[in-house]
Amino acid sequence: MTAAILEERIVHSGWNRLSMVKTRTARGSVIERSVEDHGDAVAVLPVDSVRRTAILVRQMRVPLLKAHGEQASLEAPAGILDEKDPAACARREAMEEAGLLLRTLVPLGAAYPMPGVSTEKMHLFLAEYAAADRVAEGGGLAEETEEIEVVEMPLAALAALADGGELRDLKTLLLVQTLRLRRPELFA
Repeated sequence: MTAAILEERIVHSGWNRLSMVKTRTARGSVIERSVEDHGDAVAVLPVDSVRRTAILVRQMRVPLLKAHGEQASLEAPAGILDEKDPAACARREAMEEAGLLLRTLVPLGAAYPMPGVSTEKMHLFLAEYAAADRVAEGGGLAEETEEIEVVEMPLAALAALADGGELRDLKTLLLVQTLRLRRPELFA
């Protein structure tokens, strides 16, 4: 027997959709789970390998404020996949959030950040940039009141945050650790 969706009841529909989904498991049990769906996403870590820096963004995240009292989260530029091409979306998000023109992207694949709760699949990228590629202010879209602060930091400081357990955004931690494995000389 294979698993099958038996019934879906939409509980909320807005920026995201929350559903209660009744499922028959492969072993025949019937379970009901809540499922959050806001579409797929992208995340990109822009790196200047000459100056050994990275561009990140800091923004307030309501769930973190509510649950943990944290005022802001330090993250790689990221966003919802509005177009079909994840690379084009990564470039758009880097421009909107960080004012950064990205040319060459290194795709790392896609992962499910929270498969027990959300349908999201996140496409992950590394990208090279230079100081001259900072062509706009960034800060996010005014109509979305994102209030994003652009943060350029040395890769060694970013590694220290990761090692100290202070880099709490999972997608950013994964991107930083992947860069450390692939390009350890940048962190020396």
